[in-house]
Amino acid sequence: MSPTPPADLGPLGVLARYRRAMLDRSADDLADLYAVDAVHEFPFLFPGMPARLHGREEVRAGYRAAWDASPALPGQILEVAVHPSTDPEVITVEQTVTGTVAGTGQPFAFPGLLVMRVRGGALVQVRDYMDGLGVAQALGRLTTVAALLDGRRSR
Repeated sequence: MSPTPPADLGPLGVLARYRRAMLDRSADDLADLYAVDAVHEFPFLFPGMPARLHGREEVRAGYRAAWDASPALPGQILEVAVHPSTDPEVITVEQTVTGTVAGTGQPFAFPGLLVMRVRGGALVQVRDYMDGLGVAQALGRLTTVAALLDGRRSR
C-alpha cells in the first residue's frame, strides 16, 4: 500500500487509477488514492452506504465492507463523458459500470456521475451520484431495501 499518491498525478490520472481499483474491487488501492482527510459523499440515497465517508481509512473500511457484501462483479467501466472544469482540480465524470451478479450471471449496468477534486495527486473530495435503488434492484435486494426504508419512515 502506498499512503500518498504521487503529487504529479492530475485528475485524469487519478480517475484511471480509481477505475482500476473499482474493477479490481480493491479497497486498499482505492483508499490509497485519497488524502488522509478526504471526503467521499453519496448525495443520492444509496441504501447500505452512509451519506459520506470521511478520511482515507473510512473509505477503505466502507468500500471493503460494501464489496465483501455485494455479489456485483464489475467487468467494465464505460466512459460516457469526462467534463473538465474551470477549476483545474475538478472533473465531472459520466460513466456506466457493467458486469454480472455472482451466482446468477445476471448482467447489470449502473450509470453514475462522479465529481472529483484532486489536489497534490490525491482525491480530496468525491461526490458519487449513483442510483442506489437501481443497484438494489439489479442485485435482487429491492424488497429488502424497501422494507428497511419503510422501517426508517415509521420511526
